Amino acid sequence: MKSAVETLSPTRAKLTVEVPFEELKPSLDAAYKQIAQQINVPGFRRGKVPPQIIDRQVGREAVLGEAVNQVLPAKYAEALQANDLEPLAQPEVEVTKLEDDPAEGAALEFTAEVDVKPTIELPDYAGLEAQVDDVEVTDEDVEEQLQAMRERFGTLRDVERPAEDGDFVVIDLAATKDGEPVEGAEVSGTSYQVGRGGMLEGLDEAVTGLSAGESTTFTSQLVGGDLVGQDVDVAVTVRQVQEQELPEYDDDFAQLASEFDTVAELEADVRERLGRGKRLEQAAAARDAVLEALLEKVEVPLPDSLVTEELNARRENIEQQLAYAGITMEKYLEDEEQTVEEFEADLERRVRDAVAAQLVLDQIAKTEEFPVDQNELTQHMMRRAQQSGQDPQEFVNHMLEHNHVPELVAELLRGKALAQIVESAVVTDASGNTVELKNLRPDGTIGDPEDEAAESAEESAGEVTEESSAESTDQGAVESSTD
Repeated sequence: MKSAVETLSPTRAKLTVEVPFEELKPSLDAAYKQIAQQINVPGFRRGKVPPQIIDRQVGREAVLGEAVNQVLPAKYAEALQANDLEPLAQPEVEVTKLEDDPAEGAALEFTAEVDVKPTIELPDYAGLEAQVDDVEVTDEDVEEQLQAMRERFGTLRDVERPAEDGDFVVIDLAATKDGEPVEGAEVSGTSYQVGRGGMLEGLDEAVTGLSAGESTTFTSQLVGGDLVGQDVDVAVTVRQVQEQELPEYDDDFAQLASEFDTVAELEADVRERLGRGKRLEQAAAARDAVLEALLEKVEVPLPDSLVTEELNARRENIEQQLAYAGITMEKYLEDEEQTVEEFEADLERRVRDAVAAQLVLDQIAKTEEFPVDQNELTQHMMRRAQQSGQDPQEFVNHMLEHNHVPELVAELLRGKALAQIVESAVVTDASGNTVELKNLRPDGTIGDPEDEAAESAEESAGEVTEESSAESTDQGAVESSTD
């Protein structure tokens, strides 16, 4: 077999492949055998029909076509490997020659146009510099956590007064549209904290000032059902008004809510835990900043098909999240004060950054020749299963059955590439202090350099590959308003 490659663009190539008759003949023989099993010819047993009879019955062209279908995928893959091309999509294949005469030389010629991974000229990626915010735990942060703990141990008592912000009310709700009840839009005896939000827009204003036994009606939009996004009339009746009583903040509370004997010990522990969490947030910000610094130093040709595919996938993901949250796209854009054009432009920018990051990390992983062993792959699949809420064995079976293992390996390699870049980077906080990343444990503590637990931090750093610059941003934007 001979093959040649023509570079159509930095991200698209055209392969021309010539297959001689002797390499086509095994597939031709196999095609005759397969067709012989499928046809009935008087005087011949099934599977024993001679080739010349098959030619008369079904035609030589049909046999050649079957042979081409068998041999072409293998020859295409062989040509990709011979020319060191990594495809990113299905090829556009055209058979340009098909002969069955051995004297003609090439029996089969075909071309295949396909989007391919570009060759990226990598800059020096050791010692990249980036800056992140300081880790700061304020007294307000600590107070907020302690207040949340007190609320978890709080009790409710009925009060005979109008509901105020922060009170709990037991309410009945019923929605109507044009005077007709809305099926499924009725609840009774549900508890709701005034001012919490998250149930129906306008509910807080409606129940504030109502006493037990009083009712009112307000206009809102349902968050689910056939009328999602449409205005409906909602009748609300307050059955109870309850005031939350919090336990005294003293040593007795510390002993009730924790393993500590005094509030001083409890406060110190809360402050330490908050610090660890903020240190992890800082590490994530550092990872993204280092990756951004790398992308600023390199030109990455982006395959249009890959960008389009990723853009459609992320757009669909956002729409699904909004639908799950009971928010229409129009409402989301209104809350974000964005036009459709601004949303699309911002999404495309983030997707392009994500695709560029993926391609650069793939190139680094290829250059560094990182190994991936079976244990790493197994652990990665377990983490993915846990993140998706699936049964681990079912997740593994699905990955194997649908040939997704190469994708998982690619994720691991990108993680290794990103971890190496981040660990070699010089990251400082706003105060000029060096940010420790290499020995950061998953719980936010700093381990000794030789501590094996620090390896888990490397895995954590690698988890945000292409997701670091796009998908996580999409998720955060929604929360704030890969068959």
